[in-house]
This record gives sequence, structure tokens and C-alpha cells, in this order.
Amino acid sequence: MGLWARITRIFRAGTGAALDKIENPELVLQQTIRDMRDRVPELNNSVAQVMATERLLQRNHENLERQVVELDSKIKASVKMGRDDIATAYIGQLQQAQLDRERTGAQLEHASLASKQALKARDNYVLNMKKRSAEAMQLISAAKQAKLQEQLAQTMEAFNIGDDASTFNEMREKIDRRVAAAEAKLQLGAASVDNQMADIEREAMDIQLHDKLLEYKSQMGLLGAGSGSGTGKQIEAGDPAANSESEDVQHFDEAEHKA
Repeated sequence: MGLWARITRIFRAGTGAALDKIENPELVLQQTIRDMRDRVPELNNSVAQVMATERLLQRNHENLERQVVELDSKIKASVKMGRDDIATAYIGQLQQAQLDRERTGAQLEHASLASKQALKARDNYVLNMKKRSAEAMQLISAAKQAKLQEQLAQTMEAFNIGDDASTFNEMREKIDRRVAAAEAKLQLGAASVDNQMADIEREAMDIQLHDKLLEYKSQMGLLGAGSGSGTGKQIEAGDPAANSESEDVQHFDEAEHKA
């Protein structure tokens, strides 16, 4: 192998590798679909021209048919009138019209065949374009999925690096410790306040229950003269002031007893 051939091969190999890196399959497929769709109007124009030629030949053939019929009628009329000279002239025109009709008929057959073939080719192209477009869309979806998987793989590789993993673990432990300490402080503060409030509510309830018990005993005359509350705690049912004074004395006695 010569030196120039080797250089050419190296250059082509390098160029191909560079193009493979630059070339985006998704963009290439999208451009291919656009190119195929752009050719449809051109095909439609070509088919329209072929069909226009067919219709023009069809009109010419119909006109020649009418011309032949008219000339035949004129020839017969001229013969009846004894005008052989005019009949001879019409015969010449009739022969030319018949030749033109035959030639136009042959052209019309070719044009009709060409029109059918053009329509069939256009329909086949449209079907093929739709099929290729569907395949291209599937390939584009696969390319997007592959791209996402590549990005995910790169992300996972970044998280698998030892330094980054240890950093995340250290930061997680610090944050967990701070959260645990904050929750403990909050729980302690709430517990102390709740306990104090519960104690106060429980003490108030005990006082109310004890007062109510003494009130029932006083009304029933169960508090004797030798009790710690004294005879003055016997309350008459019709004296509200005495009831109030008795309750104040009871609260005072209970406070001294607790102290």
C-alpha cells in the first residue's frame, strides 16, 4: 500500500470518527422525515401534469369524434345536393380528422396508463413515507431513552465516587444529630409545661371535689361539733352568705394543712 493511500485511509477514518461523535441520530431522522414530506408536493405537481395531459388528450379525442360525425353528415348532404366538389373537400377533411383521431386515441391510451402509474407511484411513496416516519419516531424515542439512560448512568457514577459518598454521609450524620437535639429540646420543654399544667389542673380538681364533699356532709349534718372544721361549718340551706363564708374557711384550712 502506498503512502498516499495510507494517509487517505487515516484521514477518512478520523473524519468518520469525528462525524460519528457530532452526528445526532435524532436530528438526522427528523431531517429525513422533513425531506420526505417536502417531496410530496413535488410528486403531486408531477402527477397533476400527467393527469392534465390525459384530460387534454381526452378533450381533443372527443372533439375529433364530433368533427368526424359532422364531416360525415356534410358529405352526405353535399352528395344529395349534387355538389361532388364540396363532398370531395369534406372527404379530405374527414380522412385527416380520422387520422388525427386515431393518433390522439393512441396518445390518450399512453397518457391514461402514465396517469395511473403516476398515481400509484405517489400513493406508494406516501405509504412508504408514513411507514418510515413511524419507524423514525420509534427510533427517536429509543434515542431519547438511551440518552436518559446515559445521563442516569453518569449520575450514578458520580454518586459512586468515594469522596462524594463520604461527604454526603458526614453531612447526613451532622444534620441528623442537629434534628435529634432540636426534637429532644422541644420535647423536654413541652413535657415540663404540660406536666405543670396537668398538676395545676389536677390540684384544682381535687380542691373542687373536696369542697363539694364537705358541702354534702354539711347539708346532711354529718359534720359534728368536734370535727376539725368546728360547729360553725354547719350550713343552713337558706343562707348563701353563710355558705360562702364556710367555703372560704374550708379553703383556708386546706391551704394550711398542705403547707
